[in-house]
Amino acid sequence: MEILHATNDNFHELTKEGYVLVDFFATWCGPCKMLGPVLEEIANTRSEVKIVKVDIDEAMDIARSFGIMSVPTMILFKDGKEVSKKTGYMPEPLLTKWIEENK
Repeated sequence: MEILHATNDNFHELTKEGYVLVDFFATWCGPCKMLGPVLEEIANTRSEVKIVKVDIDEAMDIARSFGIMSVPTMILFKDGKEVSKKTGYMPEPLLTKWIEENK
């Protein structure tokens, strides 16, 4: 499944249905760059979870509304409601385990 990019205008539409993993990131963030390939792998192998990326510098309102203080921060949503939040880089096995534990 393709990784989607959220803006202030489409965030709620992208997260309102099903399981959605939102990655709050910044282009200047090293750990965020390391997380990119991990998210690509999950997007390609797990069709039940939609991956949405939010650039905190472009969508400051969204980042502020979820209290994002450091990046990368990932929030797992189910049907528009926050289920769990993690901050920092996670390798694919740990990220997959976190997703499974919160479904």
